[in-house]
Amino acid sequence: MRESDQLGAVEAILFVSGAPVTVQQVVEALGGQVAPREALSLLERVQETYERASAGLRVERVAEGFRLVTRPLHAPFVRAFLKAQNLRKLSSAAVETLAIVAYKQPLTSAEVSAIRGTESAAVLKGLLEKKLLRIAGRKAVVGRPLLYATTKEFLVHFGLNTLEDLPSFRELEEVFREKVRQESLFKEVPPPGGSAPAAPAEGGPAGEPAPVPAEEEDHGS
Repeated sequence: MRESDQLGAVEAILFVSGAPVTVQQVVEALGGQVAPREALSLLERVQETYERASAGLRVERVAEGFRLVTRPLHAPFVRAFLKAQNLRKLSSAAVETLAIVAYKQPLTSAEVSAIRGTESAAVLKGLLEKKLLRIAGRKAVVGRPLLYATTKEFLVHFGLNTLEDLPSFRELEEVFREKVRQESLFKEVPPPGGSAPAAPAEGGPAGEPAPVPAEEEDHGS
């Protein structure tokens, strides 16, 4: 193997490795064609190449070996990118909760939990942190619990212009059945303190809710 090929192989190994790469690992990966001293030299030369290039990546030497990392200078941009990517990674519980809130908003945490049949406070908190849900005021009942509604970010995330672009309840149910492998996500469960089954909020087409007025927003506790 030519030296240029060896350098390329070492760079590729650093790229795919999730942990520091040791000299011995390089020796083994190259099929024993290089001695430990040569493997160390190859690692150091790749490191020097990145330093001279002032690239967005650099090879960092740590106690156990070498690893390819991003430069601290670019950390703010990397964090912003990862934050955007995390928004795309929603659990089945989060997707189900979003669908329920989207069609029946505004809802309290207890009402969401009753419809889902399981505690939903943690899921709602996560969706608030992702800015897919917002606090839309308080319900005028004992304890005045917080009300949850969807945000503009929710529409952007799912490629919708308005809530009217949501698919029908039946269509969305079919999608979620496949995603979470459950018999049905939209169980009609009596809301807390009542015996009547939960019904979609009025105001939107086909039973979809009207948007929560801006003056009802409560960004407090």
